[in-house]
Amino acid sequence: MNLNESTFINKIKSFSKKLHELKVFRRIGITYQVFWNLFLLTIIVGCMSLFFLGGTAAGYFASLVKDEPLRTADEMRDRIYDYEETSQVFFAKNEPLGELPTDVERHKVSLEDISDHLKHAIIATEDEYFYEHEGVVPKAIMRATFQEFANSSLQTGGSTLTQQLIKNQILTSEVSFDRKATEILLAMRLEQFLEKDEILEAYLNIVPFGRNASGRQIAGVQAAAIGIFGVDASELSIPQAAYIAGLPQSPFGYTPFLQNGDIKENLDPSLNRMKTVLSRMHEGGFISTEEYEDALAYDIREHFAEPTVAPIEQYPYLTNEVLRRATDVLAKQKIKANYPDYDELEQEEKLKIFNRASEEARLDLRSKGYRIHTTIDQDIYLAMQEAVQNDNIFGPDKKYKNDAGEELLDQEEVGAVLIENHTGAIKGFVAGRDEILGNEFNRATQANRPNGSTMKPLLAYAPAMEIGAIQPGIVVPDTYAEYRTNGREIRNFDRRHLGLISVRESLARSRNVPAIRASYMVPYEQQRKILLDYGFNLPSDAPYESSPLGALEVTVEQNTNAYATFANGGKFIESYMIERIETADGELVFEHEKSEKEIFSPQTAYLTIDMMRDVLRGVGTATSIPGRLAYSADWLVKQVRQTIQKTLGLSLLIQMSH
Repeated sequence: MNLNESTFINKIKSFSKKLHELKVFRRIGITYQVFWNLFLLTIIVGCMSLFFLGGTAAGYFASLVKDEPLRTADEMRDRIYDYEETSQVFFAKNEPLGELPTDVERHKVSLEDISDHLKHAIIATEDEYFYEHEGVVPKAIMRATFQEFANSSLQTGGSTLTQQLIKNQILTSEVSFDRKATEILLAMRLEQFLEKDEILEAYLNIVPFGRNASGRQIAGVQAAAIGIFGVDASELSIPQAAYIAGLPQSPFGYTPFLQNGDIKENLDPSLNRMKTVLSRMHEGGFISTEEYEDALAYDIREHFAEPTVAPIEQYPYLTNEVLRRATDVLAKQKIKANYPDYDELEQEEKLKIFNRASEEARLDLRSKGYRIHTTIDQDIYLAMQEAVQNDNIFGPDKKYKNDAGEELLDQEEVGAVLIENHTGAIKGFVAGRDEILGNEFNRATQANRPNGSTMKPLLAYAPAMEIGAIQPGIVVPDTYAEYRTNGREIRNFDRRHLGLISVRESLARSRNVPAIRASYMVPYEQQRKILLDYGFNLPSDAPYESSPLGALEVTVEQNTNAYATFANGGKFIESYMIERIETADGELVFEHEKSEKEIFSPQTAYLTIDMMRDVLRGVGTATSIPGRLAYSADWLVKQVRQTIQKTLGLSLLIQMSH
């Protein structure tokens, strides 16, 4: 084979080799193209599927929230901050009396007055991404949704603090996709209207915490801190904060107290929950390892608060009287604001409106966190209650039989009111001898009874002196006399007559005939006007001829208030017990305004006072009283059934009866 042939053969071989390599590369290229196209197709199908699923999910989400109204920022704020708060009552001088009865105790507190430990504990436990998310955490929602569809036994939940706030304040606890979708929508919307700290503060004020040491339900961190550990929310230690932060997951499962206030024997569930909270605080960098270990060693049981007695249990008469009067005050405000033509309405319509306004006022008092300041002096009030516990100053119990024939005892009861003359402020009262919960009928302010001979100065002697018909030294005969209308004899209590005696002596000796004769000198319409000016509730045909002897029924408060007219120089100043009502933020809701009207001249008032001093001396009917007192003072008295009146800045009237 020559050189040319060899070269030709090599070229053919080289060409074949290259042709083979070309075929291999072509095959690889085709395979690559196939896989690349398949990859692109997969990407396209995947994206289309995602768009389809996303569109479907969005459409489903939209269908779930289609009926939800578009809420404004103000509307959402109003709903978020519309939570019940316990109202508080104060004695005079801002001395705390206690809280009004309510279903749930709650006290609003600002975020700056809450312990940082508690804020950290809540965030670490309930919403670790609180300051990062926009109202919802998608990963948590997807996890919770998967667990729901998979019917997983482990339900980790996906709600942020914002969502929980929405659920508690705007929505309900209903378990449904509709409610959850609306919750997500509103949570994202709320984040646009409120700052994070505002959301956290609102949450800490509304979340429930089970029961306090007295067994009452509590909500909000301030009520929890005071009710569980006896400290303000600002003073909570790390373990205390961790313990409280663990309660919202299961308030009544983890609460350490039973309904009667006793501590549960087994606290393991709540203590284990506290350890979980501490662990998360440690992992989140909120506490150091040393603080973590110290908190684990803390004896929670030793630091629980002591139970406290609610005012309704400690002071049932006073609490109910405050509730009654505050309700009346707020109801009148509502009527004045909403019914400008109220006074022109028919009586039946008036009653309906007043009842409706009163019910609204009662609800407000139990839920709006009012601060009710009263005129009651705590020391005076307690001293008056203590005084009537002495059985020796009362008559013996009377026996009687009920409808079933059972023999029962009826004890002598008492009603007393002490009023500051120049203001009308009620400083103290006695509503009855036995201050028992469930028996709150106030014999000082609610019991209408004949006021007996105490009416003589009010309706007979003072009015007659005012028109110049009599004077203290003028004789008004104590002789046989008859009523003008029925001809029946006017009798004195001793069935005797003393003849020609002065008005001063007639009052001191409590003679009936001269009192009726003095009242005859006063025109009927003037008598009626005077009684109405005293604030007495009169029948349409009153007063009667026997009214100067006490035929009209009045309360002890009304009678005392009328007598204070003499101490005020003839001016009637209306009594009151509610000094002012404020919101929890200190905004003034109501403040008492002094109301006075002139009934008698100062001269008439002075002469009436001077005559009543004689009741305590000489031939008066209450001469034994000064000897029973441990001190001396300038007293004026009109005594009947142990009724007493004092005029040195204060008016006191006591009425005793079976």
